[in-house]
Amino acid sequence: MVRDNLVSAHEGLSVADTEIVVIKTSGDRILDRHLMTAGGKGLFTKEIEDALLAEEIDCAVHSSKDMPTRLPGGLELSVFLSREDPRDAFVSHKFSHFLDLPHGAVVGTASLRRRAQALRLRPDLKIVTFRGNVQTRLRKLEEGEADATFLAQAGLNRLDMETVAAEKLTLEDFLPAPAQGAVTVEIRSNDQHMKDMLAPLHDPDTELAVVAERAFLAALDGSCRTPIAAHATRQGNSVMMQAMLLSMDGAIVFDADGSAPATLTDAHELGSTLGEKIRKQAGPQFFADLAALVEAEFQ
Repeated sequence: MVRDNLVSAHEGLSVADTEIVVIKTSGDRILDRHLMTAGGKGLFTKEIEDALLAEEIDCAVHSSKDMPTRLPGGLELSVFLSREDPRDAFVSHKFSHFLDLPHGAVVGTASLRRRAQALRLRPDLKIVTFRGNVQTRLRKLEEGEADATFLAQAGLNRLDMETVAAEKLTLEDFLPAPAQGAVTVEIRSNDQHMKDMLAPLHDPDTELAVVAERAFLAALDGSCRTPIAAHATRQGNSVMMQAMLLSMDGAIVFDADGSAPATLTDAHELGSTLGEKIRKQAGPQFFADLAALVEAEFQ
């Protein structure tokens, strides 16, 4: 998608002038355990960023929600493509709606956020770890490892698999992961040529939203070890944001919302402010208890 957009944006540039380098990261390879036991979000980016720093590639295409809040020195997120549908999709071969699941149904997900949100609404469900790409998770579903799973609607749309979703879940019930649905392009900070090449692909409204959501994540020191959700949108001259922190079982929820002027500085400040507000609401004991629960279950 990035390649095609680049070719469309620059007269004289053709597909033949570009090369897509496929880099299989540790996050792609490790499928037999939860990410948090193997190193966290950075597993989806380290090998790609190493290639970028070594000048083996000119830019790196990522799902924004997979990006750690701190980047290696010399790298930056220069471009955000127009955001796809940020919602979660409920996927099942047996049931049309999440709330149709029978008592004690098995739901597969590796996301602590989706787990907590599912249990908040349906504490009777059994959650099992599901890892892998879309096709892998659909195969596991087909083989009966679970009655249902959750996928990002954005990923299904980009793969022309929209109909795989039995139900598009509401933002009220399943507030998405920070930056879900937004593709970003990472480059070397000193590569002005690549910045200029990518500039026509950039969507400022998506950047506003992602900056706010990632600032919230950073304020909570968020990672795949924490059930965190956030969603921001531009509305006129303002950026509006909802944010949430949950306990592992979804029984405890801290949420906050707010708005700010639609500038990058104010969007960042909004995310940070909501993060600090929720951090104070939860208190240090909540985070200590959460860390202990995660370690006991997944180590």
